[in-house]
Amino acid sequence: MNALAEIHAEEPFDVDGLVERLRDLRSLSQRRRYRGQTPKLPSRKTLIAAIDDLVSALYPRHFGPQGLSADEVDGFVGKTLRSALRALQGQIKLELALAAEGVGAGEADPRRAFEIAAGFSAALPTIRALADSDARAGFEGDPSAASIDEVIFSFPGFAAVLRHRLAHQLYKLGAPMLARIASEDAHGRTGVDIHPGARIGERFFIDHGTGVVIGETAIVGRNVRVYQGVTLGAKRFETDATGALRKNYPRHPIVEDDVVIYAGATILGRVTIGRGASIGGGVWLTVDVPANSHLAQAKPRQESLDDGAGI
Repeated sequence: MNALAEIHAEEPFDVDGLVERLRDLRSLSQRRRYRGQTPKLPSRKTLIAAIDDLVSALYPRHFGPQGLSADEVDGFVGKTLRSALRALQGQIKLELALAAEGVGAGEADPRRAFEIAAGFSAALPTIRALADSDARAGFEGDPSAASIDEVIFSFPGFAAVLRHRLAHQLYKLGAPMLARIASEDAHGRTGVDIHPGARIGERFFIDHGTGVVIGETAIVGRNVRVYQGVTLGAKRFETDATGALRKNYPRHPIVEDDVVIYAGATILGRVTIGRGASIGGGVWLTVDVPANSHLAQAKPRQESLDDGAGI
């Protein structure tokens, strides 16, 4: 036996001990979170695959199989929807069981998973119509866009908002964990971070995309355009009498129709940006803005060395 073989003949790590310690930590964590038998978790991989399939079903010419003929489209869409919706219903059932176990409520009602999945499926035509309006807004609002097909294929803002619209339905119907998984997958792909709870109107266009953050309780009207690095965030986090963070209260901005928010602007708290307003790049904002206002940073002033600048 050579020297290398002798080294590998003996286990260099205490794997059995690590397994035991990790098992003890898992057991402690699960006892803290669940009051009964530990439930199965949803599958991130299965959910993301279902969302990708739904995107393909909504836009089969763009994201379906290459060369799909006109008489094959409906068959592909039907097959893809059946598979994706069945997978989604299974993941919803697992989330509901997990939530029920976590609060000690016992088993979840199996009919509820079907109701959520059915409500989600019924919303798909509306989601497609909203996404079409977003794509058109992207084409009309960006001189670099050669066609609506280019927007659908390649614009990260469009990809993020399309997936947000799917995630928002899950959130609204009662599957917030799955919604958050879907939205964070879109965040990782596009650099756009939209919480699935955010309410966004039609014709929403994110130009460039990277670094945009939109919080859970934000409300965005129709025909709104934002640029890279924009934040619609919370000003502060409120706590209850015990010092724990409050949940589910309005803490993000309201952006009314026809607003433009330029790159790097930060808007915090439950403030309202009035209809038709424009917010300049880099502005830090924590107060309401009236309709049709134009808010910008102070203009820089250039001074010569003869005036004492820089001394």
